[in-house]
Amino acid sequence: MVTSRVPRLVVAAPSSGSGKTTVATGLMAALAARGLAVSPHKVGPDYIDPGYHALATGRVGRNLDAYLCGPELLAPLFQHGARGCDIAVVEGVMGLYDGAAGQGELASTAQVAKVLRAPVVLVVDASSQSRSVAALVHGFVSFDPEVRIGGVILNKVASDRHEALLREALESVGVPVLGALRRAAQVATPSRHLGLVPVAERGAAAVEAVAAMAAQVFDGCDLEALVSLARGAGALPGAEWDAAAVVGGPSLPGTRPERPVVAVAGGPAFTFSYAEHGELLAAAGADVVTFDPLRDEQLPPGTAGLVVGGGFPEVYAAELSANEGLRKEIAALAESGSPVAAECAGLLYLCRELDGRPMCAVLDATARMTERLTLGYRDAVAVSDSVLAGVGTRMRGHEFHRTVVEPGAGAAPAWGVLAPEKRVEGFVERGVHASYLHTHWASEPGVARRFVERCRTS
Repeated sequence: MVTSRVPRLVVAAPSSGSGKTTVATGLMAALAARGLAVSPHKVGPDYIDPGYHALATGRVGRNLDAYLCGPELLAPLFQHGARGCDIAVVEGVMGLYDGAAGQGELASTAQVAKVLRAPVVLVVDASSQSRSVAALVHGFVSFDPEVRIGGVILNKVASDRHEALLREALESVGVPVLGALRRAAQVATPSRHLGLVPVAERGAAAVEAVAAMAAQVFDGCDLEALVSLARGAGALPGAEWDAAAVVGGPSLPGTRPERPVVAVAGGPAFTFSYAEHGELLAAAGADVVTFDPLRDEQLPPGTAGLVVGGGFPEVYAAELSANEGLRKEIAALAESGSPVAAECAGLLYLCRELDGRPMCAVLDATARMTERLTLGYRDAVAVSDSVLAGVGTRMRGHEFHRTVVEPGAGAAPAWGVLAPEKRVEGFVERGVHASYLHTHWASEPGVARRFVERCRTS
């Protein structure tokens, strides 16, 4: 039995928009600037915040999602990410007690904090209130006695007088104030149709924003008290997650080389990928090579399989369309029967066109932007045998997009969605598996092994 004693804390808030990302990212950067190896984590399926976390710490941002992976994998995945680090900071999702709709505490920040035995720092938007902050914090402290709220950081404080009133009010609650942050335009990060603009698209502006967040935390927070709180986290027993162990190692080589090349789309248009996916592919015996469809005119040499994850192809439709050579090469790869796995943005890229612009034409479908947001967790079952899953394989996924693909499913759909509503969606054609559902392969590592095996034999 391995016991993790990595100091850790969870940054949460009463609701979205309170300043969790500013505080969590700024704290990560501030601690890293002091020479600490900081392990960054994000509760839920969000794929944008981890990019800012990675920029702040120099380490890959990792997600902790109890719905996609199951509560039993939270601690092992956390320990895997935090191995060798001096401290870990976990940014929450939505409000502290908000989780999967109708599922109680499942996938909430509170559940993650309890599983990780980690103290919580509550970030409170203090604008337009003074004494009422005590009632707010008291409610969050008393709602679930198993959640340990170790301190409060006041955000958007208007003045010294305002701060004094807030601190006086909170004395009656018995929860220490660990910081007070003034409003600062420099820390603002631009948003658009699906939330914050990813780090990969902002370049130097993202670096400046993270530096501003760090400076604000340096100036307004008690770093020593925060580190001390993190050191008070309970011991976390159990073995850490290991890609090689769960995937079972590479199988015997087939007609392909022993380590087939799996090309993974990256760059500004395809920013979303769980770190564990690449680790599982490598553990299953693949050479994982990242390429940028905006810049690279060819697939990596020797490509035997292709993975195109999430991102914002709708923002870069003109540039993706202009890269005609790469589009044709991807179409030829798919036509040959080679394995291709595409999720959400990848699905759009494989369509015949996106907002009227030619795409890869792997699928006889069109995609377009709409005003309607599709968002939520999904329970799904594989209804067609594919390079990722056999018929009957159960997985949980997440949808987050403002686009629509017509038709929504092919003759052989990828998934049968079981909840919240029953329907089929996605496409299985030749070696292609394309779907709107984002899945976390750590919950079903056999999909990575199956994909690599198909790369060897196709």
